[in-house]
Amino acid sequence: MSENAEKKIRIGILGASGYTGGDLVRLLVRHPFAEIAFMTADRHAGKSMDTVFPHLFGQELPPLISVDEIEWGLVDVDVVFCCLPHGTTQEIVRQILTENETIRVIDLSADFRLDDTDVYAEWYGHEHYATDIQPMAVYGLPEYYRERVAKSRLVANPGCYPTAALLGLLPLVEQGLIDTTDVIIDAKSGVTGAGRGLKENLLFGEVAEGIHPYSVASHRHAPEIEQEIAKHAHGAETHVNFTPHLMPMNRGELCTCYVRMTGGATVADLRRTFEARFAGEPFVSIVPEGVTPATRHVRGSNYCLVGLYQDRIPNRAIVVAVIDNLVKGSSGEAIQNMNLMFGLSELTGLEQAPLFP
Repeated sequence: MSENAEKKIRIGILGASGYTGGDLVRLLVRHPFAEIAFMTADRHAGKSMDTVFPHLFGQELPPLISVDEIEWGLVDVDVVFCCLPHGTTQEIVRQILTENETIRVIDLSADFRLDDTDVYAEWYGHEHYATDIQPMAVYGLPEYYRERVAKSRLVANPGCYPTAALLGLLPLVEQGLIDTTDVIIDAKSGVTGAGRGLKENLLFGEVAEGIHPYSVASHRHAPEIEQEIAKHAHGAETHVNFTPHLMPMNRGELCTCYVRMTGGATVADLRRTFEARFAGEPFVSIVPEGVTPATRHVRGSNYCLVGLYQDRIPNRAIVVAVIDNLVKGSSGEAIQNMNLMFGLSELTGLEQAPLFP
């Protein structure tokens, strides 16, 4: 633990009234080295946090304010978490980093995840508004980029689907055990992944007692997953068939990945590769043979569970990865990255056991 751990990390949260912001606060109030200095929520400015999220009653939290009230050159914080909608973060992050040289930023939106700003424009429907600072961004998947995260001023927190899918695929990609042109990801998430805004398709009557795919062949997490697989594929061509589905549950995410093994690899080889790659990783576990991971096994926690299975089709395997989309898929992973940036153990503030049932 570094000398930084001897004092509180002063924290600002932009967009604290959304699901990711609320879960970030829930986790940070029990972090021994965290002090929340300010929180913004423009539509709720002037309110207390327990008015917006009643489950946070009894916490000593600052009132919600508008982002326009902040003078970045004068504000006294060490790190800012951006929990703002996609497309709204780039310019404010540039403002933070240029007006205050001491603040570090962890962005939970998609605004800095894609290295190529032209690819961003193609998938998000508008130009990238901060191409000058995009090269500063480090993709915040701690299990693969912890050394870079620790030194960075700008961390792009991964999407929830990419976190689960990449933890289930990258060990195999690194070792050349699967064909990276033949990867199918069947993904399912709880409704909190769609945000807290009022939307007709998220009404109880629209979501309950059913399941439906969305953004078929056009989901924005597909290029993010392909980008990261390509970085570890040793130059091999990379294509991902990715389809997400909305589940009638609040939180949780499950990615079932169908892969074709290469070079005579077996599922036993895949299991040994996973166990070697994630040995010592605090938040990733491989379930025993014959066990199937489920979202209820990780609910409310920062853990990822991975299961490996032989498909009935020769030379094919099935990889199942589960996370809580609001914790390891967003706010918990963001705190894991903050811990790295300030010299703390990655476990700090994130050792909650999963909530069951």
